[in-house]
Amino acid sequence: MSVVSYYGPTFASAIMNKYARIFRYLRHYKPQIALYTLTTLLSVAFSITSIGMLIPFFNLIFAVEGAEMKESSSPVINAIQGAMQNIIDSQGRVAALAFICIFIIVAILLKNIFLVLSMYILNPLKSRIVVRMRAEMFDKILQLPIGFFTEKRKGDLISRVTNDIGEVEGSLVGALEGWVRDPITILIVLAFLLSTSWQLTVFVLVLLPIVGVIIGRISRSLKAQNSEVSNRNADAVSILDETLGGLRVVKAFNLEPLLQRRFHGNGEQLLRAKNAVARRRDIASPTSETLGIMVFCGILYFGGRLVLSGGIPLDAATFIGYLGLFYTIINPAKALSTSFSNMQKGSAAIARIEEVLTAPVTVDDNPNGRQLTDFTDSIELRDVSFDYDGKPILQNINLTIRKGQTVALVGSSGAGKSTLADLVPRFHDVSSGQLLIDGIDIREYSLRSVRDRISIVTQEPILFNDTIANNIRMGKQDASQAEIEAAARIANAYNYISKKEQGFDTNIGDRGTKLSGGERQRLTIARAIVKNPPILILDEATSALDTESERLVQDAINNMMQHRTSIVIAHRLSTIRHADEIVVLQKGQIVERGNHDQLMEKGGYYYRLVQMQELK
Repeated sequence: MSVVSYYGPTFASAIMNKYARIFRYLRHYKPQIALYTLTTLLSVAFSITSIGMLIPFFNLIFAVEGAEMKESSSPVINAIQGAMQNIIDSQGRVAALAFICIFIIVAILLKNIFLVLSMYILNPLKSRIVVRMRAEMFDKILQLPIGFFTEKRKGDLISRVTNDIGEVEGSLVGALEGWVRDPITILIVLAFLLSTSWQLTVFVLVLLPIVGVIIGRISRSLKAQNSEVSNRNADAVSILDETLGGLRVVKAFNLEPLLQRRFHGNGEQLLRAKNAVARRRDIASPTSETLGIMVFCGILYFGGRLVLSGGIPLDAATFIGYLGLFYTIINPAKALSTSFSNMQKGSAAIARIEEVLTAPVTVDDNPNGRQLTDFTDSIELRDVSFDYDGKPILQNINLTIRKGQTVALVGSSGAGKSTLADLVPRFHDVSSGQLLIDGIDIREYSLRSVRDRISIVTQEPILFNDTIANNIRMGKQDASQAEIEAAARIANAYNYISKKEQGFDTNIGDRGTKLSGGERQRLTIARAIVKNPPILILDEATSALDTESERLVQDAINNMMQHRTSIVIAHRLSTIRHADEIVVLQKGQIVERGNHDQLMEKGGYYYRLVQMQELK
C-alpha cells in the first residue's frame, strides 16, 4: 500500500502496461489463480487469528478470579472470549487456557496446510510462464526476417533467450507470490486493526506513505542499473561466441591478448554493474525493516500515551495484542518492498525480451493463402526495388526466369546478387514492384508452400549437430534410407560416409566440425538433392570442394539442374558458362544480360570480370 501511495493513482495502470505479457499469460490460468488466492486468504486468516488469541490470553491471565473477561472492541475477539467465558464458568480457568493453546495449534496447523497448498498451486504456474515466454521467444526468432539478424549480434539474442529470461524468472515471476499474499496479509491485518482501534490505525496509515517514498526511491534506480547488467551479459556471450567460432583465426593472428582484454574488461564492467544492483537491492529489505520498527515504536509510544491517559478505550491486553498484530505487517511489507524492487530489476530484462517479441514480422506467412503445389511457368521480377533501412539495395529489376532455365547472377561484392536471390524464397519482401511465380504475386501464396518448392545450397555449409542421415533428411523429413543414400551418391558423398565407423549414423559435431570443408559442402548438396524441388538456388555450391571432387559434384549438380529452374550466384565464372542467361549486377542494377558468348562479344563488364579471373 505504501508503494502505491508513493507512485500515485497511475501506478496500477503503469504496472499493467509494463508487465502486460506476464498478466496476459496469467489470464490463461484463472482457476489456478482463484484457488491460489483462496488458499492464501485462508492461510493469512488463520495466521492472524492465532496471533489475535494473544488478547483473550492476556485477559485470562490478568483477570481477577471470578471476574468476567473484559469486552473487546473487536467482534471476533468478543466471540472467542464469549466461548472462553463459557469454558471458565463450566470447567475453570485452566481449561480455558488449554482451549487457547489448542486453538493456536490448530490455527497454525491450518495456516501451514493452506500455505503449502498455495505453493503447490503457484510454483508450477510460475515455471509454466517462464517456459511459455522462452518458447515464444524462440518461435518469434524463427519468424523474423533475415534482415532483423543483420542488425543484432547473435550473442545478444542468445543472452536475451537465456540470461534475460532467467532474470525474469528469478526477479519478476518469482515475485508473483508476493503480489497476492502480502497485500492480502496487509489488508486483512489493517481491517482487524481498524476494528480494534481506528485512532491508532489512522496514525499507522499516516506513517506508511513516508515509508513508501523512501523505499520507492531505492527501487526506481534498479531498472537502469540492471539494464547495464543485461547489456554486459550480452556482450560477454557475443565475445565468447565470436571467439569459439573463429578460433583458427584467433590463433593464427595471435589475437588471444586482444580478446582477453575485451573479455576481461567486459567482466570488470559487469562486476561493477552487478555490485551496484546488489547494493541497491540489499538496501531495500533492511531499510523497510528498520522503517517498520520505527513505525512500530512510534505506535508503541503514541498508543501507550493514549492508553495511559485514557484517550482511547483500550485495556492493556488489547493494546499488546494490537501491537502483536501490527508487527505481523512488517514482514509482508518488507517482502512487498522486495518484490517491487525485484520488479524494477526485472523490468529491464523484460524490456529487452519485449523488443524481440514485438519486432515487426515484415514477411507475412499468409498461412491461408494460395498453395504453390507445382511450378509450371516462370518467376518474374517486375520493376522490383528493395531498400533496407532507407538504403537502396536493388533498383528497377526486371527479370523473367522461365521454367527449366538456369540463370546466373554475377557482379562485384555488394552488387545485390544474394539479395536478389533471397527475394525468391521470401527471405525479404520487395519494397516496390512485384515478384510473380506463375503469374501470381508471391505474397498471395502461403510462405511454407513457396519454400517447399525451393532448395538452397549456400556457399558456407550450414549443418546441425546431428547424424549425417538426419542432416540430409532435413531436406525431406520423411525421406527413406534409400533416398538418403541415393542423394549422397549424386553429391559424391557416399564414399566418405560409408568409410566412417557408424556410416550414416555418424554425428558430425557442432556445425559439422568433425567433417572437412569439402565433406560438409557435399552434405549440404545431398540435403538439397533429397528434397527434389522444381527451383534451385545455388550460391557457388562447389567453392569449398577440392579439385578432384569439384568436377564430379558439378556434373551431379548439372544433372540435378536438368528440367529444373536454377538461380546460380556465381563467383567462379567458369562454372556458369553454360547458363541460359547471365545477369550482371552492379550497384543494385542490371547492367548486362545474355549468355556467355553474347556477353564476351560485347566486351563490357562481364568480359572484364572473365579476363581478370583468367589472369589469376
